Amino acid sequence: MGPGRTPATTRTPTRLSQGATTQGTIGESTPRPDGTLKATGEFAYSSDLWHEDMLWGCTLRSPHAHAEIRSIDVGEALAMPGVHTVMTYADLPAETHYGLEIRDQPVLAAGRVRYHGEAVAIVAADHPETARRAAARIKVEYAELPLVTDEATATEPGAPVLHPGRTDHHAGGAPHPNIVHRQPIRRGDVAAAKARADVVVRRDYQVGMQDQAFLGPESGLAVPAEDGGVDLYIATQWLHVDRDQLAPVLGLPADKIRLTLSGVGGAFGAREDLSMQAHACLLALRTGRPVKIVYNRYESFFGHVHRHPAKLSYEHGATRDGRLLYVQCRIVLDGGAYASSSPAVVGNAASLSIGPYAVDNVDIEALALYSNNPPCGAMRGFGAVQACFAYEAQMDAVAAELGLDPVEFRQRNAMEQGTALPTGQRVDSPAPVAELLRRVKERPLPPQRPWAASDGSVDVRALPGGLSNTSHGEGVARGVGYAVGIKNVGFSEGFDDYSTARVRLEVLGGEPVAWVHTAMAEVGQGGVTVHTQIARTELGVAQVVLHPADTQVGSAGSTSASRQTYMTGGAIKHTCEAVREEVFRRGRERFGADHPGWSGAELLLAGGKVVTGAGEVIGDLAEILGEDAIDIEKEFRHRPTEPFHPQTGQGFGHVQYSFCAHRAVVDVDTELGLVKVVELAAAQDVGKALNPLSVVGQIQGGTTQGLGLAVMEEILVSDGARVRNPSFTDYLIPTILDTPSIPVEVLELADDHAPYGLRGVGEAPTLSSTPAVVAAIRAATGLRLGRVPVRPEHLTET
Repeated sequence: MGPGRTPATTRTPTRLSQGATTQGTIGESTPRPDGTLKATGEFAYSSDLWHEDMLWGCTLRSPHAHAEIRSIDVGEALAMPGVHTVMTYADLPAETHYGLEIRDQPVLAAGRVRYHGEAVAIVAADHPETARRAAARIKVEYAELPLVTDEATATEPGAPVLHPGRTDHHAGGAPHPNIVHRQPIRRGDVAAAKARADVVVRRDYQVGMQDQAFLGPESGLAVPAEDGGVDLYIATQWLHVDRDQLAPVLGLPADKIRLTLSGVGGAFGAREDLSMQAHACLLALRTGRPVKIVYNRYESFFGHVHRHPAKLSYEHGATRDGRLLYVQCRIVLDGGAYASSSPAVVGNAASLSIGPYAVDNVDIEALALYSNNPPCGAMRGFGAVQACFAYEAQMDAVAAELGLDPVEFRQRNAMEQGTALPTGQRVDSPAPVAELLRRVKERPLPPQRPWAASDGSVDVRALPGGLSNTSHGEGVARGVGYAVGIKNVGFSEGFDDYSTARVRLEVLGGEPVAWVHTAMAEVGQGGVTVHTQIARTELGVAQVVLHPADTQVGSAGSTSASRQTYMTGGAIKHTCEAVREEVFRRGRERFGADHPGWSGAELLLAGGKVVTGAGEVIGDLAEILGEDAIDIEKEFRHRPTEPFHPQTGQGFGHVQYSFCAHRAVVDVDTELGLVKVVELAAAQDVGKALNPLSVVGQIQGGTTQGLGLAVMEEILVSDGARVRNPSFTDYLIPTILDTPSIPVEVLELADDHAPYGLRGVGEAPTLSSTPAVVAAIRAATGLRLGRVPVRPEHLTET
């Protein structure tokens, strides 16, 4: 067992120190190497890319949500000085559509547009302002078409079919071309359970459309190559899937398209789909010049997918002593104009729809619709966020009907290791749901009336409304709320989820150095620290260098689904083990198997030396390697999953689960409807904290995004399916003044199926923070509040 490692079978919950150290092996808090550069503004993002002879690209977008394109006239734009080319659908050289799961999205609108902001034409010019002016001079004649905006307009007789001739992706129920995907889950006997229920609670819920709101807009630089291919420098979440979608669109073999990751200013799911990648490459290949595209903030709101808005109907039945008997629910997700990752989001929403509770009888249906609203796809939490808001509100409502404490009611029904999920899959690793709830409940509460100073003065900064000075404490009520959630980790439903790592060990200047090369997209999650920590731990060398992420190594999969530490970290560990074995093989070859120590079964690498399990040094890496490096590339896969059954939803669909609980404390100005979140405490099981500093940061970050959904974040769409607030002036996200104290308690209950026993961390806190905040607001106001975000008018009932 290498230095810094702990057994994967550890079961004792522990509290982790949040202090940072500079060591950098597994289990130590290691600061990010890019942290200071980002804080000081010196970090190079993709929007900072530059090439001496580059052109600037710009996109013309539709002002309509659904319209026929009658004609496009690019003559005036082409005639402008400095304009090099204008391209429309008619100029595309090969395949015209792309898509993550279903190839239904046009590179440039073909014949009609299906959402407000859809790309219609692209321009390349020698100055960004010239490109923008040229795009404005393209004349497009539109004829508006009837809109599909919700389930009623999508499925009513005679509804416009948004994608005629598409391949159906229905799992059950009556097929309809405007349904992207449907997943039922049925288990047990709901009818019989209903007959035994003492309490039944039925309610409807809504979740608004949330934006990922990353700070670095979509940007990249495409450079045509001498071999007829193209080099694309891009901020993305999955280099290889970008390349595989680009190849048919550009009419090039995949090996002629080389992608290199550039600095990413946040992602949260919005960079899984293509945005400007194809446009930049098409313009570069057409002009023979490098082309850079950078979206402004307004365009960014149209250039990526968002979180699916949802309508959810739930019915819970329970016995008088507080045992859940059955759950029925229906979840309708608005997928917008194109499929993106909606089928997978539906699978998550359905399979995780009742939460981390043991319920034998379920009747679940989840579906995603095509509409003329903005396209929706991946966002942190991926379908589980919408469900968690509804099922946690239900748990509070049922507890109230039974006269039970809401935490106690959750604990009575909490799943544990061995519990069967609605899909029939049993949770085969620790599921400390009751323990997480206990920990957040037992934390000391923050002081009442924090705005009242001992001298009788009032600190308005601590009041709802803050420096707006709307109140001095009159009409302010305190509320406390709880929530807990369950989130899958990694890709599911039979997807071939793997990651690749290349590790090179050599001696430079007399010192052993390990080079780690993966295609992992570092989007802020912390792989740049964890991956070096794994290599240091496994190879026992101090110097570890990360190669820039590109497509010259095998795929690392997407930086999403909380999977990169598990999957690419697992690939690095797996490859390092192979490198270590090669070191031992060479050592035995050099020194002879009968040399003392080399015949032992347990050898380790530490401090650039080969040591026995007893710590005896028997070889030096520099002497063993000499001038011959070890260079190995290997793939790593988690245990296989399977698709959910199309009618019953049964199946081993997910590889791992993570759990997080929150307690929210809020102060509410009940007269003005203003909310101040005072504290948002979290407890989460992470299996093994490879970098405790990064783990706490991820939990706090996810918690803050959930807070945003609870009280402020929503893309507003008009009756004409037009986006009304595409700016950070009107789309509000939490700032440092809105973010409360977020104390974090971390448990380490190892999952024996995962590398180091770890669990994915980043998504789970985004689930339970939203319903915890809303539960606290309910407690302060006595209102039902079945929709997020909660707005002032919901609290004043005006």
